[in-house]
Amino acid sequence: MTTTSVQAPAIRSPLRHHLGRWLYIQKRRLQWLTGRQKFSRQRTRPLAALVFEHQTPLFRVLKNVDMYLQHNKVTNLKLAAANIDGLLIMPGETFSFWRLVGNPCARRGYREGLVLKNGKVKKGVGGGLCQMGNLLYWMALHTPLEVTERWRHSYDVFPDENRKLPFGSGATLAYNYIDLQIYNGTPHPFQLRVWLSASHLHGEIRSTSLPESNYDVFEQGHYIRHEPWGGYSRHNVIARRVLDRRTGEMLREEVVTENHALMMYQPFLQAQQ
Repeated sequence: MTTTSVQAPAIRSPLRHHLGRWLYIQKRRLQWLTGRQKFSRQRTRPLAALVFEHQTPLFRVLKNVDMYLQHNKVTNLKLAAANIDGLLIMPGETFSFWRLVGNPCARRGYREGLVLKNGKVKKGVGGGLCQMGNLLYWMALHTPLEVTERWRHSYDVFPDENRKLPFGSGATLAYNYIDLQIYNGTPHPFQLRVWLSASHLHGEIRSTSLPESNYDVFEQGHYIRHEPWGGYSRHNVIARRVLDRRTGEMLREEVVTENHALMMYQPFLQAQQ
Protein backbone atom coordinates (compact mmCIF):
# COMPACT_ATOMS: atom_id res chain seq x y z
CA MET A 1 0.00 0.00 0.00
CA THR A 2 1.36 3.43 -0.93
CA THR A 3 1.95 5.65 2.09
CA THR A 4 -0.65 8.38 2.53
CA SER A 5 -0.23 11.74 4.21
CA VAL A 6 -2.87 13.09 6.60
CA GLN A 7 -3.33 16.84 6.90
CA ALA A 8 -3.27 18.68 10.20
CA PRO A 9 -6.71 19.16 11.81
CA ALA A 10 -8.62 22.07 10.30
CA ILE A 11 -9.64 24.80 12.73
CA ARG A 12 -13.18 26.01 12.02
CA SER A 13 -15.21 28.58 13.89
CA PRO A 14 -18.25 27.41 15.91
CA LEU A 15 -20.51 29.34 13.51
CA ARG A 16 -19.09 27.63 10.44
CA HIS A 17 -19.34 24.25 12.15
CA HIS A 18 -22.98 24.87 13.13
CA LEU A 19 -24.03 26.11 9.69
CA GLY A 20 -22.21 23.28 7.92
CA ARG A 21 -23.86 20.69 10.13
CA TRP A 22 -27.32 22.22 9.57
CA LEU A 23 -26.78 22.17 5.81
CA TYR A 24 -25.72 18.52 5.75
CA ILE A 25 -28.68 17.52 7.93
CA GLN A 26 -31.13 19.20 5.54
CA LYS A 27 -29.43 17.62 2.54
CA ARG A 28 -29.82 14.16 4.08
CA ARG A 29 -33.48 14.79 4.89
CA LEU A 30 -34.07 15.76 1.28
CA GLN A 31 -32.41 12.52 0.17
CA TRP A 32 -34.75 10.56 2.42
CA LEU A 33 -37.78 12.29 0.91
CA THR A 34 -36.78 12.05 -2.74
CA GLY A 35 -34.55 8.96 -2.89
CA ARG A 36 -35.56 5.56 -4.22
CA GLN A 37 -34.04 3.43 -1.48
CA LYS A 38 -36.37 1.08 0.35
CA PHE A 39 -35.45 1.29 4.01
CA SER A 40 -35.99 -1.52 6.50
CA ARG A 41 -38.68 -0.98 9.12
CA GLN A 42 -40.25 -4.34 9.99
CA ARG A 43 -39.25 -6.13 13.18
CA THR A 44 -40.00 -9.68 14.23
CA ARG A 45 -38.99 -12.52 16.53
CA PRO A 46 -35.48 -13.98 16.13
CA LEU A 47 -34.92 -15.83 12.87
CA ALA A 48 -33.75 -19.45 13.05
CA ALA A 49 -30.11 -19.28 11.89
CA LEU A 50 -27.37 -17.42 13.76
CA VAL A 51 -24.99 -16.08 11.10
CA PHE A 52 -22.61 -14.05 13.29
CA GLU A 53 -22.45 -12.67 16.82
CA HIS A 54 -20.21 -10.25 18.68
CA GLN A 55 -20.08 -8.30 21.93
CA THR A 56 -18.13 -5.29 23.19
CA PRO A 57 -17.57 -4.07 26.77
CA LEU A 58 -19.62 -1.12 27.93
CA PHE A 59 -17.02 0.33 30.27
CA ARG A 60 -13.35 1.18 29.80
CA VAL A 61 -11.04 2.97 32.21
CA LEU A 62 -10.01 6.06 30.23
CA LYS A 63 -7.60 8.72 31.37
CA ASN A 64 -9.23 12.02 32.33
CA VAL A 65 -12.73 10.77 31.45
CA ASP A 66 -15.50 10.82 34.08
CA MET A 67 -17.21 7.44 34.45
CA TYR A 68 -20.64 9.05 34.57
CA LEU A 69 -20.26 9.75 30.86
CA GLN A 70 -19.89 6.03 30.23
CA HIS A 71 -22.97 5.30 32.32
CA ASN A 72 -24.82 7.90 30.24
CA LYS A 73 -23.55 6.15 27.11
CA VAL A 74 -25.27 2.98 28.33
CA THR A 75 -28.56 4.87 28.50
CA ASN A 76 -28.01 6.16 24.95
CA LEU A 77 -27.20 2.69 23.64
CA LYS A 78 -30.35 1.25 25.24
CA LEU A 79 -32.49 3.87 23.53
CA ALA A 80 -30.89 3.17 20.16
CA ALA A 81 -31.09 -0.60 20.61
CA ALA A 82 -34.83 -0.35 21.25
CA ASN A 83 -35.23 0.96 17.68
CA ILE A 84 -33.00 -1.65 16.04
CA ASP A 85 -33.38 -4.97 17.85
CA GLY A 86 -35.28 -7.52 15.77
CA LEU A 87 -35.10 -5.50 12.54
CA LEU A 88 -35.57 -7.46 9.31
CA ILE A 89 -33.54 -6.45 6.28
CA MET A 90 -35.50 -8.01 3.47
CA PRO A 91 -34.05 -8.60 -0.04
CA GLY A 92 -33.70 -5.24 -1.77
CA GLU A 93 -33.95 -3.26 1.49
CA THR A 94 -31.38 -1.01 3.16
CA PHE A 95 -30.72 -0.60 6.86
CA SER A 96 -30.05 3.02 7.81
CA PHE A 97 -28.97 3.70 11.38
CA TRP A 98 -30.35 7.22 11.54
CA ARG A 99 -33.61 6.47 9.73
CA LEU A 100 -34.40 4.05 12.55
CA VAL A 101 -32.84 5.72 15.59
CA GLY A 102 -33.77 9.31 14.80
CA ASN A 103 -32.31 12.45 16.37
CA PRO A 104 -30.49 11.58 19.63
CA CYS A 105 -31.59 14.72 21.49
CA ALA A 106 -32.27 15.42 25.17
CA ARG A 107 -36.06 15.62 24.78
CA ARG A 108 -36.02 11.99 23.59
CA GLY A 109 -34.11 10.88 26.70
CA TYR A 110 -30.54 10.93 25.42
CA ARG A 111 -27.82 12.04 27.81
CA GLU A 112 -24.38 13.58 27.63
CA GLY A 113 -21.67 11.16 26.56
CA LEU A 114 -18.30 11.27 24.87
CA VAL A 115 -18.20 12.84 21.41
CA LEU A 116 -15.33 13.82 19.14
CA LYS A 117 -15.31 17.39 17.81
CA ASN A 118 -12.45 18.84 15.80
CA GLY A 119 -10.15 16.12 17.05
CA LYS A 120 -10.93 16.64 20.73
CA VAL A 121 -12.91 14.45 23.12
CA LYS A 122 -15.81 16.47 24.54
CA LYS A 123 -19.24 16.04 26.11
CA GLY A 124 -22.28 15.92 23.89
CA VAL A 125 -25.90 14.72 24.07
CA GLY A 126 -26.19 11.30 22.44
CA GLY A 127 -22.49 10.57 22.84
CA GLY A 128 -21.33 6.96 22.70
CA LEU A 129 -23.56 5.73 19.88
CA CYS A 130 -20.49 5.03 17.74
CA GLN A 131 -20.08 1.86 19.79
CA MET A 132 -23.31 0.63 18.21
CA GLY A 133 -22.08 1.65 14.76
CA ASN A 134 -18.81 -0.21 15.34
CA LEU A 135 -20.64 -3.38 16.40
CA LEU A 136 -23.08 -3.37 13.47
CA TYR A 137 -20.35 -2.67 10.93
CA TRP A 138 -18.07 -5.44 12.24
CA MET A 139 -20.91 -7.95 12.16
CA ALA A 140 -22.01 -6.95 8.66
CA LEU A 141 -18.49 -7.63 7.34
CA HIS A 142 -18.98 -11.28 8.32
CA THR A 143 -22.07 -11.69 6.13
CA PRO A 144 -22.99 -11.36 2.43
CA LEU A 145 -24.73 -8.06 3.21
CA GLU A 146 -23.25 -5.02 1.44
CA VAL A 147 -22.15 -1.98 3.44
CA THR A 148 -23.17 0.89 1.16
CA GLU A 149 -22.35 3.78 3.49
CA ARG A 150 -19.73 3.80 6.20
CA TRP A 151 -17.58 6.65 7.48
CA ARG A 152 -14.22 5.86 9.01
CA HIS A 153 -13.01 7.52 12.19
CA SER A 154 -10.77 10.47 11.32
CA TYR A 155 -8.95 10.19 14.65
CA ASP A 156 -7.50 7.24 16.52
CA VAL A 157 -8.37 8.48 20.00
CA PHE A 158 -7.34 5.76 22.43
CA PRO A 159 -4.39 3.30 22.57
CA ASP A 160 -4.71 -0.37 21.61
CA GLU A 161 -4.74 -1.67 25.20
CA ASN A 162 -7.31 -4.49 25.40
CA ARG A 163 -8.34 -3.84 21.79
CA LYS A 164 -9.60 -7.10 20.28
CA LEU A 165 -10.39 -5.93 16.73
CA PRO A 166 -8.11 -4.36 14.14
CA PHE A 167 -7.67 -0.60 14.07
CA GLY A 168 -10.15 0.95 11.65
CA SER A 169 -12.76 -1.80 11.86
CA GLY A 170 -15.51 0.50 13.15
CA ALA A 171 -17.93 3.10 11.80
CA THR A 172 -18.40 6.63 13.10
CA LEU A 173 -21.84 8.26 13.30
CA ALA A 174 -23.22 11.80 13.45
CA TYR A 175 -26.90 12.64 13.04
CA ASN A 176 -27.97 12.29 10.30
CA TYR A 177 -25.47 12.87 7.53
CA ILE A 178 -22.76 10.48 8.76
CA ASP A 179 -24.73 7.26 8.58
CA LEU A 180 -24.21 3.52 8.49
CA GLN A 181 -26.21 1.85 5.72
CA ILE A 182 -26.30 -1.87 4.91
CA TYR A 183 -27.99 -3.29 1.81
CA ASN A 184 -29.40 -6.78 1.39
CA GLY A 185 -28.69 -7.83 -2.19
CA THR A 186 -29.29 -11.51 -1.46
CA PRO A 187 -32.54 -13.47 -1.94
CA HIS A 188 -32.73 -14.14 1.82
CA PRO A 189 -33.94 -12.03 4.75
CA PHE A 190 -31.44 -11.01 7.41
CA GLN A 191 -32.11 -9.75 10.92
CA LEU A 192 -30.25 -7.46 13.33
CA ARG A 193 -30.36 -8.17 17.04
CA VAL A 194 -28.80 -5.83 19.60
CA TRP A 195 -29.18 -5.69 23.38
CA LEU A 196 -27.29 -4.76 26.52
CA SER A 197 -26.30 -6.84 29.52
CA ALA A 198 -24.78 -5.39 32.69
CA SER A 199 -21.30 -5.37 31.15
CA HIS A 200 -21.55 -5.67 27.36
CA LEU A 201 -23.28 -4.52 24.19
CA HIS A 202 -24.36 -7.68 22.35
CA GLY A 203 -25.20 -8.17 18.71
CA GLU A 204 -26.30 -10.89 16.32
CA ILE A 205 -27.05 -11.14 12.63
CA ARG A 206 -29.53 -13.90 11.90
CA SER A 207 -31.25 -15.31 8.82
CA THR A 208 -33.65 -18.07 7.82
CA SER A 209 -30.67 -20.28 6.85
CA LEU A 210 -26.89 -20.07 6.96
CA PRO A 211 -25.18 -18.40 3.97
CA GLU A 212 -22.98 -20.47 1.68
CA SER A 213 -19.85 -18.57 2.78
CA ASN A 214 -17.95 -17.70 5.94
CA TYR A 215 -15.90 -14.51 6.22
CA ASP A 216 -12.51 -13.99 7.85
CA VAL A 217 -11.85 -10.26 8.39
CA PHE A 218 -8.25 -9.14 8.95
CA GLU A 219 -5.86 -6.19 8.82
CA GLN A 220 -2.97 -5.71 6.44
CA GLY A 221 -0.48 -3.00 5.50
CA HIS A 222 -0.49 -1.30 8.91
CA TYR A 223 1.95 1.57 9.44
CA ILE A 224 2.39 4.79 11.45
CA ARG A 225 3.64 7.94 9.74
CA HIS A 226 5.27 11.03 11.24
CA GLU A 227 3.64 13.88 9.34
CA PRO A 228 5.66 16.92 8.21
CA TRP A 229 3.51 19.24 10.34
CA GLY A 230 4.52 17.36 13.50
CA GLY A 231 1.69 14.93 14.23
CA TYR A 232 1.42 11.19 13.72
CA SER A 233 -1.03 9.31 11.54
CA ARG A 234 -2.03 5.66 11.44
CA HIS A 235 -2.98 3.65 8.37
CA ASN A 236 -4.10 0.18 7.35
CA VAL A 237 -6.29 -1.86 5.03
CA ILE A 238 -9.20 -3.99 6.23
CA ALA A 239 -9.67 -7.06 4.05
CA ARG A 240 -11.54 -10.33 4.24
CA ARG A 241 -11.28 -13.90 3.00
CA VAL A 242 -14.46 -15.46 1.66
CA LEU A 243 -14.53 -19.16 2.55
CA ASP A 244 -16.80 -21.97 1.43
CA ARG A 245 -18.84 -22.81 4.54
CA ARG A 246 -18.99 -26.52 3.72
CA THR A 247 -15.36 -27.21 2.71
CA GLY A 248 -13.45 -24.30 4.23
CA GLU A 249 -11.85 -23.59 0.85
CA MET A 250 -10.95 -19.94 0.23
CA LEU A 251 -13.04 -18.62 -2.66
CA ARG A 252 -11.54 -15.14 -2.89
CA GLU A 253 -9.90 -12.34 -0.94
CA GLU A 254 -11.45 -8.86 -0.91
CA VAL A 255 -10.26 -5.41 0.16
CA VAL A 256 -12.97 -3.87 2.33
CA THR A 257 -11.62 -0.39 3.06
CA GLU A 258 -8.55 1.73 3.71
CA ASN A 259 -8.18 3.71 6.94
CA HIS A 260 -6.19 6.90 7.51
CA ALA A 261 -6.46 8.58 10.93
CA LEU A 262 -4.65 11.08 13.13
CA MET A 263 -3.30 9.61 16.36
CA MET A 264 -4.46 11.45 19.49
CA TYR A 265 -2.38 9.49 22.01
CA GLN A 266 1.29 8.52 22.43
CA PRO A 267 3.49 9.53 20.74
CA PHE A 268 1.20 12.27 19.39
CA LEU A 269 0.07 13.55 22.79
CA GLN A 270 3.62 13.59 24.14
CA ALA A 271 4.58 15.92 21.33
CA GLN A 272 1.88 18.32 22.49
CA GLN A 273 2.90 18.41 26.15
